Amino acid sequence: MSAGCINPSAISRSIAHSATAGKALPFSLHGLRAGADGHNNGKVLRMLMFGKPGSGKGTLSSRLVKKYDILALSTGDLLRQHITEKTAIGQQAEEIVAQGGLLPDDVMLKVVTSKLDALHNKHWILDGFPRTLGQGKLLDIHLENQNTPLTLVVNLDVTDEVIVSRILDRWVHLPSGRVYNMSYNRPKMMGFDDETGEPLTKRPDDNPEIFSHRLKQFYASTSPLLSHYASNHRSGRLVTLQGETSDEIWPKLEAVVRSTFPTLRERATRRGRYSLSNPFMLTDSPSFKRQEAGSR
Repeated sequence: MSAGCINPSAISRSIAHSATAGKALPFSLHGLRAGADGHNNGKVLRMLMFGKPGSGKGTLSSRLVKKYDILALSTGDLLRQHITEKTAIGQQAEEIVAQGGLLPDDVMLKVVTSKLDALHNKHWILDGFPRTLGQGKLLDIHLENQNTPLTLVVNLDVTDEVIVSRILDRWVHLPSGRVYNMSYNRPKMMGFDDETGEPLTKRPDDNPEIFSHRLKQFYASTSPLLSHYASNHRSGRLVTLQGETSDEIWPKLEAVVRSTFPTLRERATRRGRYSLSNPFMLTDSPSFKRQEAGSR
């Protein structure tokens, strides 16, 4: 299960010196920028979180949702829900997907806003949208028209070298989704799942070539988005948080959220996690615990 002779530093340097990554200017947007006056709308959290693949977005979002009265919305789950319920949007999306096409930005906007428009006074985190500058502008316009603009945009700034090392050391039990890391979260028996004793495997995309491509794609699409939110004072507060692990970044994220939204309430004590388009319980499962540990 060794990563062999792969050198994460070399991979990171290759990514950093690519023509695409060279344009990735906004990833050192240090400090905090207050939103325009009156755009906290009673201090309601309406949040986007950006970060490279493997930066810990899922772990940090789930910690916020578990501790505070926040709803996490997954674009993928909302789309599947529309298709399953055969709504007008779902039927349109299903037809496009069946033909192998990509959903146009206006269709994706309808998928997302069909839920957001019903959450005027609710705190939420949106995952999976926007992914491009065009989508970001469409979302901004729609939310402004609804008088529910974004109030917080978070950028997780984890270095390429740290993320590549994390990915190369990652092994998974595919049937359950349990994640192990050879650096800090080893299985009890090398190469085998703690719960079932079944063999661990690498994810298909956990190799240097594919991951390097994913990082370049991320820089190309997300850098313009972050520049947009840095210059657009109607999109609330932009914060860049640096760190090597989710455990290191978590207190910084929580401090930002608590200081910006002081009336945000903690959940009543219970064992569970609310997530996606509808709440459901996950934190009691060994799978969830392992997934969270895997990205620390």
